[in-house]
Amino acid sequence: MKIPKRYQQMHEHYPQFMQAYEAMGQAAREAGPLNEREVALVKLAISLGAGLEGAAHSHCRKALEAGCTPDDLRQVALLSAPTIGFPTMMRARSWVEDVLEKAEADG
Repeated sequence: MKIPKRYQQMHEHYPQFMQAYEAMGQAAREAGPLNEREVALVKLAISLGAGLEGAAHSHCRKALEAGCTPDDLRQVALLSAPTIGFPTMMRARSWVEDVLEKAEADG
């Protein structure tokens, strides 16, 4: 997976901060019983609900790497509709489709 340029720049400019940030993420993943696939789906759902396009794209890619299927990702978007509303779900779903279309094109 390609690491975004801005994320790499944060590592270059603030290495201690980024080490602490990544350690916090690791601790959160290890704090409970969810497996890698479940964590990936939860993080995708949070990103979609928060309206964070870049994070949603990133978490879609990570979910695919964790063994999630395209249909898994699509269902996460659909499940958001009753909570965040239909138009917002459609926006979120488009972000999922962005990643799936690129993954399919890349083979």
